[in-house]
Amino acid sequence: MGLFLTQAPSFLASQRRLQAHKARTNAHTLFGVTPIPCDHHLRPRLAPIAPGHGDPVFLAVFERLAQHHLVESVRRRGEQLLVALDGTTSFASQAIRCPTCLTRQRSNGHTLSDHAAITPVVVGPGRSQVIAFPPEDSMPHDGHATQDGEQMAGPRWIQTQAAVLAPHQVTVLGDELYRTQPWCALALAQGCNCILVCQPDAPPQLSERVAFWPANDGIAAGECRHWHGRCTAVSLDRVRHDVLLGDGKDAVSVHGFEITVVNATTGAPLYHNSFLTHHRVTGEHVAAVVQAGRGRWKSENEHNHVLKTKGYQGEHNFGHGKESLSAVMCSLTLLALLCHTVLAWREDKSALLRRVLARRQTFFDDIRALTRSLVFDSWDHLIDFMLRGLELQSALDTG
Repeated sequence: MGLFLTQAPSFLASQRRLQAHKARTNAHTLFGVTPIPCDHHLRPRLAPIAPGHGDPVFLAVFERLAQHHLVESVRRRGEQLLVALDGTTSFASQAIRCPTCLTRQRSNGHTLSDHAAITPVVVGPGRSQVIAFPPEDSMPHDGHATQDGEQMAGPRWIQTQAAVLAPHQVTVLGDELYRTQPWCALALAQGCNCILVCQPDAPPQLSERVAFWPANDGIAAGECRHWHGRCTAVSLDRVRHDVLLGDGKDAVSVHGFEITVVNATTGAPLYHNSFLTHHRVTGEHVAAVVQAGRGRWKSENEHNHVLKTKGYQGEHNFGHGKESLSAVMCSLTLLALLCHTVLAWREDKSALLRRVLARRQTFFDDIRALTRSLVFDSWDHLIDFMLRGLELQSALDTG
């Protein structure tokens, strides 16, 4: 975890230098690792570990936050906890492949091998932080002739985590991949609600059912004005209740709604989208449901994008291996981001440092520089050292 928590690709090398000069290392004092292993020693031992081996750590963090009522601050839409599902690729190559790789044919005729996973997160509209749940890896499964993917990994994840989700009144946010009868029926059976994107490219039968024709009975229309940040905006919404996702007596009934936001002065479009949901939508609640549905983007913007562009090297091949090494490395990266998120959110000292060192890169540059040269007795020792160096201790004492 030292590599991921410090964002230092050469963490072990720098600790070997400290061992030679100071006879102590941060690998031991901060992470409890002694002696310092080499890469060739670590990879063969990580490779056989099951991808879900780290799941209890994710769940323990979430349950601790829930026990201390810290999850309540991100609840929305009738006290619902919003969990966004989105897939991401952690590795892709035309040259390297292992038995757990997925394969897809590219337009140029080459075969691309990759590792992918669903990375569910708890999101809250208006909050930049997200809370990561255990990922669900997409990989070949015995007895399945078809290629695995997000459409199969999503149902596996919700069934696996059903016992954890049940007490928390969860609404699952998803894109067009989840707007299916089987998925919605499964979510309802597990005690979850859904808010799913439903764009015009939906299957023809579904498009006909959710088409928002003004003359159609059952359509409720509304309009409101609000300040959009730079201009006055007009929100036009239309709601249709009891849309059947499938045929037959077991068809799931959902509610469809569409919202269009335009500039009140120029009429220029600012936003447009359509959703399906299990929540009963009334005119005065449309804006809140739309805000919840748009929270799905935080799964990409505040999580997957951060993993790939903010120092976590989310698409780097730390070691492909021949078993589950790539999936284990992905889980360790996700855990590091979760730890950083919780510390910056709820731990006063870390939160103060992150506010003062506004850029994430600056914060980790300082961490890397300090742990290369000095040995700290604990994480508290390291953070206190940084606070004193920036003359921030008085600011912390005065709140």
